[in-house]
Amino acid sequence: MLQPQPVPVQDLLHPIFEEKGIQLSILRLDLVHPEVSGNKFFKLKHNLAEAKKQGKRTLLTFGGAFSNHIYATASAAQSAGFRSIGVIRGEDADEYNPTMLHAKEMGMELNFIDRETYRQKNTPEFLEKLKIQFGDFYLIPEGGTNELAVRGTEEILEKSHFTFTDICVSIGTGGTFAGLASSIQEHQRLVGFSSLKGEFIIQEMEKMLTGFGIQSRGKLEINTDFHFGGYGKFKPELIDFMIWFHREFKIPLDPVYTGKMAFGVWNLIGENHFLPGSKILMIHTGGLQGNLGFKEKTGIKLPTL
Repeated sequence: MLQPQPVPVQDLLHPIFEEKGIQLSILRLDLVHPEVSGNKFFKLKHNLAEAKKQGKRTLLTFGGAFSNHIYATASAAQSAGFRSIGVIRGEDADEYNPTMLHAKEMGMELNFIDRETYRQKNTPEFLEKLKIQFGDFYLIPEGGTNELAVRGTEEILEKSHFTFTDICVSIGTGGTFAGLASSIQEHQRLVGFSSLKGEFIIQEMEKMLTGFGIQSRGKLEINTDFHFGGYGKFKPELIDFMIWFHREFKIPLDPVYTGKMAFGVWNLIGENHFLPGSKILMIHTGGLQGNLGFKEKTGIKLPTL
């Protein structure tokens, strides 16, 4: 199965932290594995073990053409000896972008379907058609979030991280936020930064926490102000911040998740959202593979590892 590498906590230094009386650090989950990076490592680890336990030889999952989840699942499957199938959203999706090429190199069989059909991905009828087409498989949902994924993300925080007062993380499908919500301590606050546009994510997260039976010991907060137009959308000020952040701290971010989260944290620090004496830990959830695809789509070169 997957073997993690040591994950450092990197302390950040800047005059504004002394001015505001706070400390800021970042947990470098992007370094946990060379190809199954960030939160994807934790979402997949127990799913791979369960697939092996069930005697499955094939993993099947869903995602877009630039999906971190597709990239990570293909890598994890290859490492653990599974066949992998990726059902990709959009018949016209670019199958030669860096994400898709990597998935192919890892042996993933890519199946491109139209967006209307893709919306049926969770229906029993569609899943039965996939079984007829591909044979028996272990299903991992889009984004990787299920009960086993949440169990994995519960393991992100270790005892040494309980000295922090605030844990900050980006929100996509919400599985990592849910896992962290389960593991934070009474004195801690978990602040999630939604990469999607709309207040609906608050209700979605409440529903997910209830569904997984999670009652957090700490305080939970979801911020919806830093989506930059919605999932996968960006604005020049986000790109400028990411380039500045890398120049200042030598840490690359991605424009879909970690860039928006870090931008949000920085702004909230300036607005005194964090009380003096706060020790803030940002979670770097990986996703840097997408920076190559971002350059291909936009012509904008972003820092990578």
